[in-house]
Amino acid sequence: MKKLFRNITGDQQLWAYTVLLMLFSFLAVYSASSNLVNVYGKITPWQFAFKHLIHVALGVLIIFVVHKFNAKYFSHLSKIMLPVVIGLLIYTLTKGITIGGANASRWIMIPMLGSFQPSTVAFVFLMMFTARFLGKNELNQIGFSEALKNFWVWVFIIVGLIFPANLSTAVLIFSMVIMLTIVAGYPFRHLIKVFGIGLLGVVMMILVFKAFPNSFSNRLDTWQSRIEHFISSDDTDESTDMMSKSYQSTQAKIAIAKGGLIGFNPGKSVQKNFLPQSVSDFIYAIIIEEYSLSGGLILLFVYLLVGLRIFIIIKKVPGKYYKLLALGVGFPLIFQALTNMAVAVGLFPVTGQPLPLVSSGGTAIWMSCVAIGVILSVSREIEKEELKAEELI
Repeated sequence: MKKLFRNITGDQQLWAYTVLLMLFSFLAVYSASSNLVNVYGKITPWQFAFKHLIHVALGVLIIFVVHKFNAKYFSHLSKIMLPVVIGLLIYTLTKGITIGGANASRWIMIPMLGSFQPSTVAFVFLMMFTARFLGKNELNQIGFSEALKNFWVWVFIIVGLIFPANLSTAVLIFSMVIMLTIVAGYPFRHLIKVFGIGLLGVVMMILVFKAFPNSFSNRLDTWQSRIEHFISSDDTDESTDMMSKSYQSTQAKIAIAKGGLIGFNPGKSVQKNFLPQSVSDFIYAIIIEEYSLSGGLILLFVYLLVGLRIFIIIKKVPGKYYKLLALGVGFPLIFQALTNMAVAVGLFPVTGQPLPLVSSGGTAIWMSCVAIGVILSVSREIEKEELKAEELI
């Protein structure tokens, strides 16, 4: 056991917060999954919890393996993986399956692993690639045409392939890429051109969706209805379909209101029986119902502590690439968590983003673990610099 702990390197506090979130996820998923007996049949909460255990166990293994790599190798890995994820996204868009009532193809089936969501994989590797491009180039000297050919074309292809089936993820990816370029000091005049090209692409895709609504999977009507429901304060026309997002949003608000300041205690949620996405998109609402508003705030605080450790690592680690890499894969985790919570309490329209390291789902957990592993690998660079400093004394 001592030998195992000696091999666990990197930021110890980040390790602790990550393990804490994963341990808590068992209680949350086990409780919230009891309604799946009614939704899917032939499954018990214990079976679902065991499946979640396998996902988490593999996730811990992923963190351990990834964090042992030198962070500089992720630069090369991202360049290799981008064509692979583009191939997966094309296959998903044309041959993918739907799960949980989604009206667009987001998943593919992989033997032994089950359903797999390539957009989540694309997200992490594109952020690595973005850190690579921004970290190795003098941004004020590189021309826009060169950047477009070597970098932005990859961003547009990946975002464009995700956009038809998963608008929220496409927007999140593009926003995080823009955030990283701004932090890195990318010329603002070039970003204006990027926004122009992106806006033109979106308009063209929407026109294609309108002209050929049944030609391939898209969610234009879903986007429109979600925005209209979020803006409208009239609930009288709300759908009673259990798979509709307006229905689930309302049930989530009811769960939060019932939780109040006291909570129903673990496993005693009532609204999980009315939320088909109680283990994923709306698990935060069930957590508040069972653990009260205080429990929800504590969970929020843990995510903020994770974010704090990431920013401390970014501040301490030497080298522009390492800083951008940690920010590129780390900040989206915190932003995704805050988005999930904001959707649950009704501050944002429904996006379909899971709660990182807590919601069920193999691909989401594993890629969150890849991101954590990368950040831990970056934090090891701090330890190396400290050892060098000690040797000079």
